[in-house]
Formats: sequence, C-alpha cells, structure tokens
Amino acid sequence: MSGTDDTRTPARGEQIDAADREEAKRRLLAQAEAERIPVQETTRAVPDRRWRNEP
Repeated sequence: MSGTDDTRTPARGEQIDAADREEAKRRLLAQAEAERIPVQETTRAVPDRRWRNEP
C-alpha cells in the first residue's frame, strides 16, 4: 500500500528533538526544586498595628 505507515520508527531528527525536550524538562524541574523554599522557612504575615481595632 502506498500510504503513510503509522508503525514506523521516529526519524533521527525527531528522536533528537524528543531527547532535547526531555533534557530541558529535567533542567527546569531541577532548577525549580533548587529554588523552592521549604514551608518551615517561610514566615506568616502579621498585619500592621495601625490596622488593628484595639483602643
């Protein structure tokens, strides 16, 4: 038959592109993890005293 064969293996260029995307994804995830601030290190916001309704 003379049609496109959906069971073909990806071309070399497609394989390289997929590998590049996967590597970029790993780099982004690693960077996000490195920049993540653990919950224990964050501080709770405290309202400014001027806005409290204390006499």
